[in-house]
Amino acid sequence: MNSSHRRDRAAGTVVGSAVGDALGAPFEFGPPGVYSARFPDGAGTMCGGGGWDPGEATDDTQMAVLVAESLLECGGLDLPDLFARFQRWAAGDPKDIGLQTEAVLTGGDPWNLAAALHFQVNARAAGNGSLMRAATSAVRFAAPDRPAAEARGPTMEAARRIAALTHGDRAAWEGTAVLHELVRVALGGDDPLAAVPDALACVDAAHRERWATVLAADWRPECATEFNGAVWPCLGTALWALRTTGSYEEALASAVDVGGDTDTVAAVTGALAGAVYGLAAIPARWTEPLHVPLPGYGDRVLRTPELVSLAQQLDDAATGANPADIPTP
Repeated sequence: MNSSHRRDRAAGTVVGSAVGDALGAPFEFGPPGVYSARFPDGAGTMCGGGGWDPGEATDDTQMAVLVAESLLECGGLDLPDLFARFQRWAAGDPKDIGLQTEAVLTGGDPWNLAAALHFQVNARAAGNGSLMRAATSAVRFAAPDRPAAEARGPTMEAARRIAALTHGDRAAWEGTAVLHELVRVALGGDDPLAAVPDALACVDAAHRERWATVLAADWRPECATEFNGAVWPCLGTALWALRTTGSYEEALASAVDVGGDTDTVAAVTGALAGAVYGLAAIPARWTEPLHVPLPGYGDRVLRTPELVSLAQQLDDAATGANPADIPTP
């Protein structure tokens, strides 16, 4: 694949996820049809609302940036460092933070026990919070020029390790692993929808059937048995939006129009659609106002050029990704 095309797709993944996050944020917890009611002509804008400024990204993208910077500054996956960055961010009073993520990050438990202890006590930890931040790590571990069977394992395992920092339920790990793999396929110029069966074959056997149901070609958001703040319908909706539309903009509009957890569903959809269509397909009216504040890190605010730079650095680093980058249990 042409390297310039891959870099456009890598930037599309990171910026596309952030755009989806900011586009969907004002509609969070709204009903189905919320987007088309606000923009009947289909030409949505970064309208702001719900406590968010126009183009302001939420915790989804803020955490994705922290993942990116840890991966780049540490030269790979350093889980204690990443957890510490998450903790600093959580202590910075972000506008929004998931209840489960907040409990894990602020509970005082060590990085390698916090999520597991939370899961033991609450027995529920399959939220979509590990999916929402996965765009940057998906680019970093999408090793190019390597046979699919060889590249699939490392990127899926990296996803599981990062997800497990805050989510003790393996369902969340496996969903994040699938997203990583589908982004890897798309960055290589292939169809991520066609890669779903191979990705499912690598999912933990105890979770494979449930994931196969929501990732099936005939699944629709109306089939969901949980609110789309859960990991299964969140990723299922993102694939549905990609499957049933023909452009980045259409995929995002469909994702937000489902209602519910619109920022995260659109962030995940944006990562996939951005990986397929590339940065050039994302409307300027969405990228120009996009900005990502970083609570806990002073007055830092990243905008689209900084996100593109992060994506390019992650893509460059992906060339050297190998199984040794992945910590063992």
